[in-house]
Amino acid sequence: MSTNIQHLREKNNFTQSELAEKSGLSLRTIQRIEAGHVLKGFTLKAISAAFGVAPETLFEQQEKHNIDRTKLINLSVIMGLIIPFGGIIFPLLLTKKTIDKKNKELGKSIVSVQIILTVMLSIALIVCPFVHKRFSINFPLFLIPLLLFILVELLVIIINGINLNKYNDLHKALKINYL
Repeated sequence: MSTNIQHLREKNNFTQSELAEKSGLSLRTIQRIEAGHVLKGFTLKAISAAFGVAPETLFEQQEKHNIDRTKLINLSVIMGLIIPFGGIIFPLLLTKKTIDKKNKELGKSIVSVQIILTVMLSIALIVCPFVHKRFSINFPLFLIPLLLFILVELLVIIINGINLNKYNDLHKALKINYL
């Protein structure tokens, strides 16, 4: 809501002080409103009168994206634990068939993380036999990166799922997108 009030104020070429004077409110009240405090009662009427608009037009219509598709893409990463490269293939297919721009961008971020994790696992599995032979280890060394990969995969899925439910966004979005 604050951005809508600030936008209206700037559109009408008012400073915060001028809006405070025109509405009969204090400068501090205007600053609080623009900082995100809820607008109601007398303050709502005073601000709407100052702008000459109906009170309901002051409330910003925020788009609530339906991110169910992103949740499905995030969940499809589990296929990577069953099928080799399934953590890339299935989310990629779902992302490619997604029409909504927000879901598509979130899906691309999920796939990019999966590409990084899969490449790291592949490199670790290639290096394991050499390390195993060099140090004559009697333990199947490949199990360590494999188990770490599974643990990290599950953590990423769970953390992203929680953040998608709470904030409609991923926990961490990569700045680099591989798609």
